[in-house]
Amino acid sequence: MKDTMDTVKLNTGSDMPIVGLGTFKLRGQELVVQTVETALKLGYRSIDTAAVYRNEKDIAIALKQFCPKYDIERNNLFITSKLAPKDQGYEEAKAAVLKSLESLGLEYLDLYLVHWPGKQGMLREDERNRQYRKDTWRALEELHQGGRLRAIGVSNYTVRHMKELLGHCQVKPAVLQIEHHPELQQTELISLCGEHGIHFQAYSSLGTGKLVSHPAVLETATKYNRTPGQILLRWAVQRGVGVIPKSTNPQHLKDNIHVFDFTLEEEDMGRLDSLDSGMHYCWDPQHVA
Repeated sequence: MKDTMDTVKLNTGSDMPIVGLGTFKLRGQELVVQTVETALKLGYRSIDTAAVYRNEKDIAIALKQFCPKYDIERNNLFITSKLAPKDQGYEEAKAAVLKSLESLGLEYLDLYLVHWPGKQGMLREDERNRQYRKDTWRALEELHQGGRLRAIGVSNYTVRHMKELLGHCQVKPAVLQIEHHPELQQTELISLCGEHGIHFQAYSSLGTGKLVSHPAVLETATKYNRTPGQILLRWAVQRGVGVIPKSTNPQHLKDNIHVFDFTLEEEDMGRLDSLDSGMHYCWDPQHVA
C-alpha cells in the first residue's frame, strides 16, 4: 500500500494535499522556522496559517530559506491563510489580504479563508454581522478573480451561515474548515458541502489532544500498531476529509503524515463513528447572527 500524499481536487480545479501542517499557537521565529523546515523535509507541502496566528512573517523566512534547499518550487506548495475577525468588511478584507501576502512574501495564496462568521467587537447576535460577511466575500471574490487568491473559502461557518453565503455568492467557497473529530462529526455540514462541491477540512482532529486517550482510539491504535493520532487522522482522510494537525515534535510530524499506508476496517470506522456526541473542544459559532 502506498505511503505518498493524497490530494483532493478543489472546485477551482486545483489540487490540495489532504494533510497539511497546522500552525495555530506556533509562535517564536526559531521554533516556527525549525518546524517548517522539518515539515518540508518530511514531505509536507501544505501549510495552514492565519493573520491572528501572528506567524506569517516567520513562515516566510522558513520558506525563503528552505524551499531552495529542498528544491521545492512555489507551484508545489499550498499556502493557506485566513482573515482576522477584526478585518471583516469590504475595504478591510482587501487590505488584510494584501498584508498577509506581504508578510508571507508571496504573490498569491493558494487558499484564503474567512476565519470566523462574526466581526470582532460586535455582539454575536448583532444582525450587522451578515452584511459584513457579504461585503467580505465580495472583496475575496474580486481578489480571486484578480489571481491573488487561487481559492477562497470559510472557516467556522454553520449550516445557516453556509446557506446564506451560497444564496448570494458569485464564486462558491472551495473549502469549509471547521472542528471535526469522532465526537463532533458535523454530518449535516459534510452533506451540504458534498452537494455543492465544497471540500470539508477538519481542524482539531485530535480533539485538542483529548481524544488520543479515548479507550476506543487506544484499542484501535493497538490493533493496527499505530499511534492514537494516526488513527484519528486516518479516520478523517479515509472519508475524504482534509486535516491540518499541528506539532513541533519531529516524530509526531512524521507520524501525522504517514497515514496512507494502512486502511481502517469498516467495523473500526463504525466504532469511531459511534462516538459522535456534538462535543466542541474549540469555539462554537452557532450563535453568531
